Amino acid sequence: MKKIFSTLFLLSFLFTFSQQSISFESGSFKEILAKAKKEKKLVFLDAYASWCGPCKLMEKNIFTLPAVKAYYDANFINARIDMEKGEGRDIAAKYSVRSYPSFLFLNGDGDLVMQNFGYMGEEDFLTIGKEANNPKLTDSSMKELFIKGEKDPDFLLNFMKRYAESDYELAKKGSERYFANKKSEEFTRDEVGLLLYFLKSPADPNYQIFRAKKDQISKILSEEIYKQFDANIKISKVMENSLNQKTGLIDDAYFYKNAVPLIGQKDAETALARMKVIYYENVGNFPEYEKAALTYYKNSEDFDPQELLQPAWNFAQHVENKESLKKAQEWAEKSVMKGETPENTYILARIYAKNGKITEAKTYAELSKNLSESQGKDASMATELLQSLK
Repeated sequence: MKKIFSTLFLLSFLFTFSQQSISFESGSFKEILAKAKKEKKLVFLDAYASWCGPCKLMEKNIFTLPAVKAYYDANFINARIDMEKGEGRDIAAKYSVRSYPSFLFLNGDGDLVMQNFGYMGEEDFLTIGKEANNPKLTDSSMKELFIKGEKDPDFLLNFMKRYAESDYELAKKGSERYFANKKSEEFTRDEVGLLLYFLKSPADPNYQIFRAKKDQISKILSEEIYKQFDANIKISKVMENSLNQKTGLIDDAYFYKNAVPLIGQKDAETALARMKVIYYENVGNFPEYEKAALTYYKNSEDFDPQELLQPAWNFAQHVENKESLKKAQEWAEKSVMKGETPENTYILARIYAKNGKITEAKTYAELSKNLSESQGKDASMATELLQSLK
């Protein structure tokens, strides 16, 4: 009996130990910030919502890991707050929390040092904690450190990501400092992405780096895509000035007059078509979008089937012209041929229906419905389409 009792006690102890998690504070947000300031630590705030599945998985699978608990308990004042209850609503509004889970790292003054979101594994979760745990950030905000001339590469990477949406020009300055002080010769794909995101004009300091590292960047992007980016950068101002603010239309004559001398006739035609596709979709001018897409995607063999699915979807929703819909059918069929998904089969069914191919429409609507249900996705659109085809 003693042995059984001892074994049960040990199992109970091990179970309890395994369920231990990051130690989260129970006080008010104000009290948590005050504690962080007093102890010269950052606050790690798990901003969650009660209905959020990934939030629950983080709580169950990641916060309970020994290495995670040890690191976060030792280096942060930890808090978990439901963003849809009590003071969580004000916190969500203050820090623009829109995705769950969101992970906020704050100094004692409540300044946002770093932010990340979404379910992540142990290694990634520890990595973001270590990136945020810069001792300099306990007493100064990222902006203050940047103004003082901070050049640490990890700091500048986080700085760019932190301000990319809220203060683009400030983040752009951060990118210029980062690439000007970059020691490693090799560029990663992420670095190329950041370089291009903050590169808008040949006058930008980063353009010189873009040109100097052409061979490396071309290996990551391909020479053709590098060439397209270079052309877009050179004519960025021309694109901006081509838009007639009164009519909301793009002035082809002005564009060609100013773009052709910079990049040549062929590249100017491609750039104008791409510009129109992006702009007219964004403003919801689908008659103009239809014309632009038919020009830009004319040679569908030049595009990845997945890229063709977006114009096919737009045509399925907004276009009635039969000849245009035949082209959209071609785009959707190419996507389906590469691999059937709930999305591309539904789009193809919609286009078949518009083209009067009811039998084919029913077949692919049924396929979309079955794929959605088997993958745990919403099948209501496919179901509605099937009902309308009876």
